[in-house]
Parts: sequence; structure tokens; C-alpha cells
Amino acid sequence: MSKIPTDIRHLIEQSIYLPMTATVLNKDMNVVKKSPFKLKDPYLHLIEEALKLVQKDLAEVRKELRKQKVKVLKAKQDEAFTTYTFYYNGYEEHHSYFNPRIRNKVNELIEHYLFKTEKKSGIPTS
Repeated sequence: MSKIPTDIRHLIEQSIYLPMTATVLNKDMNVVKKSPFKLKDPYLHLIEEALKLVQKDLAEVRKELRKQKVKVLKAKQDEAFTTYTFYYNGYEEHHSYFNPRIRNKVNELIEHYLFKTEKKSGIPTS
């Protein structure tokens, strides 16, 4: 059984997903810049705004994790799972995440930041 409270666990997971979300958005922005779209600016603006919100939320998550003295380290990764080590309140826990689950969660976050936000920040709770 985990010694990490649910709210801290949510922050830890966001510290895993949000950097991946930012990476995907940055890569997509580069693809759009190199694409043959006639009007790239609306797409670039949409991605830039989403990226700003992701970065803002990530900064808040990292600040809160520092405040709570929580560390998250990637321990190992293979084709199916990625294992992270969480340090919280003197406890060390190892958690494995199914890579398709991570990909699906990052996909949800991208949709959230691109389409479902009305240009306001806030980490989705799901």
C-alpha cells in the first residue's frame, strides 16, 4: 500500500506527464513551422498558447513538489513499462506505468490544453 497521499500522487503523475506534453507540443510546433500550410500562424499560435499553459502548470507542480520535499526519478524503461522511483517523507516507492497509458494520458492533456481550456490554466483532474 502506498504511503503517498492521493493529492501528492496526482502532483507526482503530473510531473511525469506535463514535461512529455511540452515535448510533444514543441515537436509539433516544429513540424507546423516546416509544413506547407499556407497560413501557419493560427496553428502556431494555438500550440504556443497551449505550451505556455503547460509550462505554467508544470512550474506550479514542481514548486509544490519541492515544498512537499518530493523527488521523482525515472528508474528504468523498456518497451512496455516505465518505472519511476518516488521519494516522499522518508519513504521510497517504485511505480511502473504502462507506456500506452502514459501516451494516452499525454494525448488527453494535449487535447485539454489545445481545445478544452478557455485560455485559463489549471491541471485537469482525471
